[in-house]
Amino acid sequence: MVSRPEMLSRAARMRREPTETEKWLWRHLSGSKLAGLKFRRQAIIGHRIVDFFCPAKGLIVEVDGDTHDREADELLDRRMTAQYGYATIRIINEDVRNNMDGVLQQIEAIALGLQDRWDQ
Repeated sequence: MVSRPEMLSRAARMRREPTETEKWLWRHLSGSKLAGLKFRRQAIIGHRIVDFFCPAKGLIVEVDGDTHDREADELLDRRMTAQYGYATIRIINEDVRNNMDGVLQQIEAIALGLQDRWDQ
């Protein structure tokens, strides 16, 4: 198992070197621009680094490239739900590049449909 300092180091490196699609999506998620919700980038949850996380809603947003293993990802997502009660939405790179408005509408609809975990 990876140590906490190593996880922090990896997350910091991933924040410094995001993919282009992560940069594009972050521009819309940062600064509470999406329905006033605050997102964190490269958040560490347990022993996993997720692309984006909205703590108030318990929503994880993952941007998937072509190399992702759908079955493995679904198992990780189910574990996040079982262990922490967090929902995960997966967005593919192509949708971020070609349909950002649709991606944002989807994230917003799911987030607003989730119960608040605390007052913001």
